[in-house]
Amino acid sequence: MITVRYFAAAAEAAGLDRENAAAGPGADVRAGLLERHPALAPILDRCALLADGRRLADDDDVPAGATLDVLPPFAGG
Repeated sequence: MITVRYFAAAAEAAGLDRENAAAGPGADVRAGLLERHPALAPILDRCALLADGRRLADDDDVPAGATLDVLPPFAGG
């Protein structure tokens, strides 16, 4: 299992700010998040996914015990 932390618009769409999910390839983790939370669909493609602080690619593995941060784009100034 991994810990998924949602921030800002991603937390709003998911309806929570933290949950557990299955570990595995990045593409599978992403698909699992969308299956659980269909409202993430318009947001997730624009989000940065960071596994233990490193940007996640679809072919990267998210190991058991990792923390995955789902960070939507932030406005800055």
